[in-house]
Amino acid sequence: MRDVNHQGRWRAETDVVVQFFDLDPMQIVWHGHYVKYLEIARCALFDQIGYNYEEMKQSGYAWPIIDLQIRYAAPAVFNQRLKVSAEIVEWENRLKITYVISDALTGKRLTRASTTQVAVDGVSGEMCFVSPAILFEKLGISEGR
Repeated sequence: MRDVNHQGRWRAETDVVVQFFDLDPMQIVWHGHYVKYLEIARCALFDQIGYNYEEMKQSGYAWPIIDLQIRYAAPAVFNQRLKVSAEIVEWENRLKITYVISDALTGKRLTRASTTQVAVDGVSGEMCFVSPAILFEKLGISEGR
């Protein structure tokens, strides 16, 4: 398990505009909607490395999230433009992605998060204790490096 950037190859950013239906009665984004914002950034990241959900399925693996951590520093509000970044920081035995949600105009960080996913064999349903070769291929690295 490594914590490296690889010159941004494994990092993606996307913008999200807070919609009215994402607000709670306090007129701030309901905490559960942040998971949706993370998913949008994660999908952009998977598209970038050429291993989106459809490609995962075709490769014979599912990658369920087994852990989610979110730390809220400041609330997001209606019509606020957010920048959501996602970066792969671990890949050998699991796929760990870290996220930052910030105000797109000021750069103020609002939320930090991480997700951990594991490969599950699509036929047997068994969890893989080492990431499959297809992930290393998509990341452009040699296995175990």
